[in-house]
Amino acid sequence: MDLPRDRTAAFIAALRRAPPSLASEIVNALAGATARAATLPYLPVGRRTILMGVLNVTPDSFSDGGRFTDVKTAVRHALRLAEEGAEILDVGGESTRPGALPVGLREELGRVLPVLEALRESLGRLPGGGPIVSIDTTKAEVARRAALLGARMINDISGMTRDPAMPAIVAEHRSLVVLQHIRGRPRTMQQEVRYRSVVPEVAAFLRGALARARRAGVPREHVIVDPGFGFGKRRSHNLALLRHLGVLRSLGRPILAGTSRKSFLRAGRDEPPEARRESGIAAMTLAVAGGADIIRVHDVREALRVARLCDAVLRRPSDTP
Repeated sequence: MDLPRDRTAAFIAALRRAPPSLASEIVNALAGATARAATLPYLPVGRRTILMGVLNVTPDSFSDGGRFTDVKTAVRHALRLAEEGAEILDVGGESTRPGALPVGLREELGRVLPVLEALRESLGRLPGGGPIVSIDTTKAEVARRAALLGARMINDISGMTRDPAMPAIVAEHRSLVVLQHIRGRPRTMQQEVRYRSVVPEVAAFLRGALARARRAGVPREHVIVDPGFGFGKRRSHNLALLRHLGVLRSLGRPILAGTSRKSFLRAGRDEPPEARRESGIAAMTLAVAGGADIIRVHDVREALRVARLCDAVLRRPSDTP
């Protein structure tokens, strides 16, 4: 996927302002910006856009906190997401919204394990076993217990930097893993946000995360990268990443974009997350056009319609179902 000439020029200008330490990243980004992403086990990446449905079993998530803390309600919502077209279900037991307080291991396990147990039984009745289950956690023990209950993907917002045991768990269970960029921790990540040049700095962080994963024995073909929209970034940073998302193709791995209902989409200061559906769909469209392979969304039904139109336009006819 070629970068439009004006975007390429703007990106090169931004890179020239980057510190010398990012010189190698500049070369890597420009050399691989148009590369196609590799495939993934279990998922038809490259043939169509994959939708990851959000299932927060937390009382305090920014958009749907408290709605799915009951196991039966959570499972019903998961089955609805699957029916609407989600190929991944991302189960999270700790809010990562800006300002969120950390949750202890016992509490997070108490939130997610009953849901994962119920999902294993319910999804097993669906044709082909239904969507794959992802666990949204930075804790290695949560990831381990989730993998034992059938979760095939670990979505770690810290890029496997928070818990030193995480890379070994991912390697042992041969899990798919999402390595996300973040600056700081959810509680404080929006307080001091500074970048010299956000796109190459995010790319450099993710390249380092890939190297750490490889050293820990995580197969490269199991890794997904995520620029971390909204995680330690101002609106201008999020927009720059969305504008130049295709640059992350230089990493050679599928790209996940999670823009759904994020605050940088809002039209006014008091606009609630539920009112950001239209802007969220627009951001999703731009992300797919920019090279995203997987889109993390709350509103799967609407996203599926948009994704299939994007696929019909952007992918070769032979790649479009």
